[in-house]
Amino acid sequence: MDKKKNISMAVIKRLPKYHRYLLELLRNDVDRISSKELSEKIGFTASQIRQDLNCFGDFGQQGYGYNVKELYSQISNILGITKDYKCIIIGAGNIGQAIANYTSFDKLGFKLEGIFDANPKLVGIKIRDIEIEDIDDMPKFLRENHIDIGIICVPRVNAQKVADMLVNNGVKGIWNFAPVDLAVSEEVIVENVHLSESLLTLTYLLNEHEE
Repeated sequence: MDKKKNISMAVIKRLPKYHRYLLELLRNDVDRISSKELSEKIGFTASQIRQDLNCFGDFGQQGYGYNVKELYSQISNILGITKDYKCIIIGAGNIGQAIANYTSFDKLGFKLEGIFDANPKLVGIKIRDIEIEDIDDMPKFLRENHIDIGIICVPRVNAQKVADMLVNNGVKGIWNFAPVDLAVSEEVIVENVHLSESLLTLTYLLNEHEE
């Protein structure tokens, strides 16, 4: 357990990529793979792969490599996706609707339980059989349904207020698409997705490549 506390965020952020590539290998009926072969597919060095996986246990065998099914199962467990998570979306605009329509989340165990918005023109509309509800009804819904993750897709001026509503009603995980850093208590986990920052990283790399 102490070992896991020292794992860097860089290693943690590489785990979903391992998970995705291992799933692809399983779908192609690959039973085992060496770190060198995995390196050629995933783009990390073989040494980096071994170091990353060693943070969580001894998964490979010398001269054999990794059992793909077992490693996929272990990484699924490490990522916490061997159980289901109840989620709601706050903000039914373009981003909120896109997330609601992304069916792969269901396969990973993320169950969309509700969608909320402050715009009365959107309330009552259904997205994938889930009716958009008025945001004023959200606190009661949260208390009654024990939601794990709140997905914030509202304008930045409203994001902190929404975060406070989530936290005050027992939500411990926030996936934040609003372009603002949220102030929450230490026991609440926030994962920020700043689309503009990602785009500006792309333009930097484009310009660097051209130079």
